[in-house]
Amino acid sequence: MGKSTLRQGVLSRLASLEYSVSHTTREPRPGEKQGVDYHFVTPEVFRAMVADEAFVEWARVHQHYYGTSRAELDKRLQSCQDVILEIDVQGARQIKAHYPTACFIFVLPPDAGSLKARLQRRRTEDAASLETRLTQAAVEIAEAPWYDYLLVNDTLEEATDMLAAIIVAERCRTKKVASRVLALYRTLGPQKNAADDPSSPP
Repeated sequence: MGKSTLRQGVLSRLASLEYSVSHTTREPRPGEKQGVDYHFVTPEVFRAMVADEAFVEWARVHQHYYGTSRAELDKRLQSCQDVILEIDVQGARQIKAHYPTACFIFVLPPDAGSLKARLQRRRTEDAASLETRLTQAAVEIAEAPWYDYLLVNDTLEEATDMLAAIIVAERCRTKKVASRVLALYRTLGPQKNAADDPSSPP
């Protein structure tokens, strides 16, 4: 299984989690749906969106363009607690520049043989493009150390468990629940006169 299967699994498990659907110029694969898996657009439309600065990140990968629409991402961020992006390392670096507190998870295959077998099962690559993808995979894996988490995608159930655990743990980070801590302190803490409260207006 690939990253898309893993993403679908965790979306079905966790509440207030959504997927930001990317734009791409590649053709849909069997079973992929417009607006669900990707927004499939022509190269001309994609280039026009780049010129309009409509993407928060975009990159050319395997002869095709991929990008995250700023409008799509903002819409998702306003409607839920967390948003998943399924992007390559070029896009991840761009997102990190715009959203430095985002959590970055690199999904690794269990081994080279498993990666090659998965690509072959898709039957979308000829021998030359398969070798290109495997070479590119090595380039991307070299970027893995700067990510926050490394997740080995071996069995679907275990990998989905780990991804869900990472997201739940990130939601519990002190900086993300600081407002609740402050609210509880103000409610339960020692009562003060307004003049003693440094947060009170003069």
